[in-house]
Amino acid sequence: MTTHNDDVDWDRWPVVDYLAENYRDLHPSDAAVIAHHSAFYRRIPPRSLGRSVEFGAGPNLYPLILAAAASRRIDAVEAGAGNVAYLERQILYGPDASWLPFHALCRRLNPDLPATLAGALADVQVVHADVRELAPGGYDLASMHFVAEGATEDRAEFADFCRAFVRCVVPGGLLVAAFMENMPTYRIGPASRWPGCPVNPETVTQVFAPLTHDLTVTRIDADPTLPDYGDSGMVLLTARAGQPLPGR
Repeated sequence: MTTHNDDVDWDRWPVVDYLAENYRDLHPSDAAVIAHHSAFYRRIPPRSLGRSVEFGAGPNLYPLILAAAASRRIDAVEAGAGNVAYLERQILYGPDASWLPFHALCRRLNPDLPATLAGALADVQVVHADVRELAPGGYDLASMHFVAEGATEDRAEFADFCRAFVRCVVPGGLLVAAFMENMPTYRIGPASRWPGCPVNPETVTQVFAPLTHDLTVTRIDADPTLPDYGDSGMVLLTARAGQPLPGR
């Protein structure tokens, strides 16, 4: 039976296990994502964007750091209660030291970023909400990391998440994203099982091409320093949102 997003209790997302497996160290794949995204963000004048959104933020801080130079406000929108609690602790009480190397790399690649990790997160607002309910055109930039393909096993629902991602920015708004490539349903920690929708550069291009312009899609190989989730690497995207479709 195909698992859909609403079949999953996202409040039970294993935050501690996920961070331990993926973000306690700066892995080469994330360094490659940061390098790719930093080139995109360097083209945006500092503090020129009124509102940006991290679409399904999870507990991952580096996309929030990356957006800090360009944005005057960043909404980290997340549905899972455990992820929300983690983000709020990071903002209110100071981020974990494990994120310092991520900030250092982000700032080395984009010197316009705030000099401290806490400063890079100072304009982040944590929003406990379903990303599918975001108002159309509410943001100047949207960023998404490992969300649409990790929220469902259904290809049509994956495309729906991508459309909601594009729709949440103004026409011409900026989009930057990363997807796990060919990731099946997978486990985190000793037992927990989570949905995956295998996608590749061609899949991502097919979904986004009708919705965007200035679309670029590339990929990086699988990272042997990460747990083997069954993926074959990552797909990276930048684009501008097109005009909204009639009825959307």
